[in-house]
Amino acid sequence: MVLSYDEAAAVVRREAELAVAGRHRAVERVPLRGAAGRVLAEAVVADRDQPPFDRSTRDGFACRAGELQAGALRVAGQMRAGEAWRGGAIGPGEAIEIMTGAAVPPGADCVVMVEHVAVADGQVSLAGARPMASGLASGENIVPAGAEARMGDVVIPVGRRLGATEIAAAAACGAAVLPVFARPKVAILSTGDELVDVAEKPLAHQIRNSNSYSLAAQVGAAGGEPVILAVVRDDRVETEQAIREALSCDLVLLTGGVSMGKFDFVEQALVVLGAEFFFTGALIQPGKPVVFGKLPGAYFFGLPGNPISTIVTFALFAAPLLRALGGESQGGPRFGMARLDEDVRVKPGLTRFLPAQVESDVRGARLRRIGWQGSGDLAAAAQANGFLVVPETTERMTAGEIVTVIEI
Repeated sequence: MVLSYDEAAAVVRREAELAVAGRHRAVERVPLRGAAGRVLAEAVVADRDQPPFDRSTRDGFACRAGELQAGALRVAGQMRAGEAWRGGAIGPGEAIEIMTGAAVPPGADCVVMVEHVAVADGQVSLAGARPMASGLASGENIVPAGAEARMGDVVIPVGRRLGATEIAAAAACGAAVLPVFARPKVAILSTGDELVDVAEKPLAHQIRNSNSYSLAAQVGAAGGEPVILAVVRDDRVETEQAIREALSCDLVLLTGGVSMGKFDFVEQALVVLGAEFFFTGALIQPGKPVVFGKLPGAYFFGLPGNPISTIVTFALFAAPLLRALGGESQGGPRFGMARLDEDVRVKPGLTRFLPAQVESDVRGARLRRIGWQGSGDLAAAAQANGFLVVPETTERMTAGEIVTVIEI
């Protein structure tokens, strides 16, 4: 049951689709200003046409294109954004000075930019003005009423995670309160005799528990509500009891105890509790021993105990499933592209995820590898903002090549 990365990702995607399609989720109603990051439970629809009037996209003059091309027009009035036009349709040979965002008066079929006309003695003309990049045409610089959305159209669909653009669109539709899905509860259970709490001073043979805190941060970013449980010692009975207590949550994350060591009891405990295993490993580095399956009432992941392995396997597998459990319709891993700064050589056979620093500007993104000492090297990971993806068949990548990066 050790799968390639593509196979394991497909299994998670299958279960995520099932979760989106068939899971009953509680719905909460939250004020618009508190809805960022939540997942929409009911579609937001336009409560009127958008825009509700023919809208000018430029400062200039509303007129008939053919008349302005034929000669000067008399400036018969002015329109500001937010002002209602009360003068009726513009007459023959007339133009109306207009500001960006204002309603175009009836009878006008274009707005000519102020930079493209000359104004003198109450008249506007093309003569003597800076040449236009293209000929003036009907419809220029006007967004027609209803061009963006018609009343009743779906503006934001169910399952969309709400960011700044969605919040703005909801505000434009008058949605002061939004129905959103309740956040899934995620149990975080770290195992290992070597672990002590972050506030304790570890002995020479001990380490602080970092996984519970990194996972809590990742769970929150993926839309879940983290529930950090007490560290479980390397004992089969204690492990079994802790998992049983965690089943009140929607998803259970276990770290450590999933390898082949004599005191790795997680898989044994899961079997006793009736687990269905979808896979028990993936051909990736770091994170090969990752386990995924389902217990009565909850999905679970057994994540490797090394901190970087925990972070990477959560991003690859647990985050997409968690987003689906929260109702999000598009919750896959966040991949991007960047140009590689230097040559990279690896041994083929595993899909590798190597710590990297990605810098970007308007010309694109560049990726620089971060040297590391393996999947326990948190100091290296703290310098990284992503991971270079090296496909399993790849042995060498060359500087200047466009590569894939996963965002963490």
